[in-house]
Amino acid sequence: MKVTRMTQPATRSTPPHDPETDSPSSGAPQSLELRHLRYFVAVADAGTFTRAAERLFIAQPTLSQQIRRLEQIVGTALLHRRRDGVQLTAAGTVLLEAARDVLSTAGHAVAQARQAAGMGRPRLRFVIPADLPDSLAVQATSRLRSAAEAADVAIAWLETALDVEFSPIRQRRADAGLGWLTASARALPAGLEAMSLGEFEPDVWLPSWHQAARRGVIGLDELIGLEIIHGPRRTGPAIYDHWLQVLQGVDPRFEFTDPPFRHSLPMVLAFAATASRPAAVLTGPAVIAGPPPGVIRLPRPAGTGDMTRVCIAGHPLTADAALVWNGDLPRPLQQILFDTADGVTPPDASSPPAAARPRQDCAAQPTDGEAPGHVRTTAGSGRSLAGLCPAAS
Repeated sequence: MKVTRMTQPATRSTPPHDPETDSPSSGAPQSLELRHLRYFVAVADAGTFTRAAERLFIAQPTLSQQIRRLEQIVGTALLHRRRDGVQLTAAGTVLLEAARDVLSTAGHAVAQARQAAGMGRPRLRFVIPADLPDSLAVQATSRLRSAAEAADVAIAWLETALDVEFSPIRQRRADAGLGWLTASARALPAGLEAMSLGEFEPDVWLPSWHQAARRGVIGLDELIGLEIIHGPRRTGPAIYDHWLQVLQGVDPRFEFTDPPFRHSLPMVLAFAATASRPAAVLTGPAVIAGPPPGVIRLPRPAGTGDMTRVCIAGHPLTADAALVWNGDLPRPLQQILFDTADGVTPPDASSPPAAARPRQDCAAQPTDGEAPGHVRTTAGSGRSLAGLCPAAS
């Protein structure tokens, strides 16, 4: 597939003549190929020619030559080349958005043509970020696979971080994803739609000798006085930035401390327990915010050492788990997302909807002889929330 543009009279700013793309004898329009756009998007996303060439599995000189050819076709520079990488020019910024749309449209067209010829199935490119609680990720992906198989749709899984604008989806590198909304769905970029799966909040771990550890709850003003281990930002920039903003509203000088180990909560807890100054560990969104009446605490995981889990009074740090997709996604693929949401958040006939249910204050105290890590349910409820709450990550 080729996109053509009519040539314009040369000006002083026009890049040097290229005999391979601009034949003076033919008078034909210059040809813009999809590979030019694909290479340009790769360089813009990678930030350097070296990283882009590695991702594309081509030689860097070849990639540089193709980008120069694209600039000759367009008639202006698209990138500022610097020692530390590349930066888009104003023209490059405009072309980048259009290039993403063209590549996405071409990909969908090829897929639809193959499907019409009986050569393939519809495909849904789905993002799963690494900062999701295991329980939520397992429920969502299992239900999504079942719904996709029933609709004869193939799923391409993409594990990458999602920022507050859900950039991989907005930029059409993916069709949909499961991530965190830190504001109203109305704040999403134009063209994106979302469906909430529930509100979550973090676990907070404190040294067992801390007074708040005995109470099972800590206020934000008290928490801000400790070193708070959380992050790193690259694993979940939307949550990191939103919660940092909330905490800096209490202390403008506050900053998180990165954990020494990303994938092991017990090791992070051991590190915090032996820190030279009092330290708390703040997980990502891990438990359903404001559990229904009767639930006091979740079970404590093994191997926590000298750290105790508490919650924050008033639920100031929350995020909505949400399925997000492009609004122009074909209806059959959107239906798979609706079926997924229904499977992850089934209605509970024994209790009112979450919106109508009063939130329990986190300051509820455990009963006598009950450790802050235990779960209790009201009589007749028939279940606890433990099976629905993801483990801390």
